[in-house]
Amino acid sequence: MPGLKLGVLGSGKGSNFRAIADAIARGEINAEIAIVLSDVEDAGILALARERGIRAEFIAPGRFKTRMEPEAEGRMAALLREAGCQLIVLAGYMRMIKAPLLDAFPGRIINIHPSLLPAFPGLEAWKQALAAGVTRTGCTVHYVDAGMDTGAIIAQAEVPILPGDSAEALHARIQVEEHRLYPAVLKRLIGQGIVK
Repeated sequence: MPGLKLGVLGSGKGSNFRAIADAIARGEINAEIAIVLSDVEDAGILALARERGIRAEFIAPGRFKTRMEPEAEGRMAALLREAGCQLIVLAGYMRMIKAPLLDAFPGRIINIHPSLLPAFPGLEAWKQALAAGVTRTGCTVHYVDAGMDTGAIIAQAEVPILPGDSAEALHARIQVEEHRLYPAVLKRLIGQGIVK
C-alpha cells in the first residue's frame, strides 16, 4: 500500500524533518516526503532533504517578516499540490500560514510548537516559559489555523523545567521530546486513517 505523501515546510536546520524522515526510512510511518519547501534560501532543512534525494525548493517570502506574500504562499500551495501532497507538516517553519495554504489543504496542515499550548504561543516559547517561572513546559502537535498556534491540539509531551535551567538546555530537552512526539503522531494519524 503506497504511503501518504507529505509536504514539509521549514525555516531552520531541519531536526524535526530528520526525525520524521528517519522514522519513514525505518518503516515506522507509512508515508513518503514528496517535497520540502523553505522561506530561507540557505536553510539546513533544504540541504538535509537534498542529501536524501528529496525535492527541495526555496520560495522567496517577499516583504513581510511574519508571513509569506500571498503570491509566494500561492506558489507554495501550487508546488505542494503538484507533488501530490496529502498532508502538510510544518517543521520549524517560522511564518504564519494564511489563506492560500489553508484553503488548499483544509484540516491537513499540522505543526509542532515548543510549549504546552495554549501556554506560550509564538517565538522562543522555551524562553517565555523560563521568564514566566513555570515548573513545566513541553511541546504540542496541533492542527494549523489562521491564528498563532491556536489550532486544535492533537498531542502533547511534557518537559520539566529544572532549577537553574538555561534557555539552551531547556530547548535541547524539548527538542528531544519533539523528535519523539512528531513521528509518533504522524504514525497514529496515518494508521487511524484520520488523514487520507
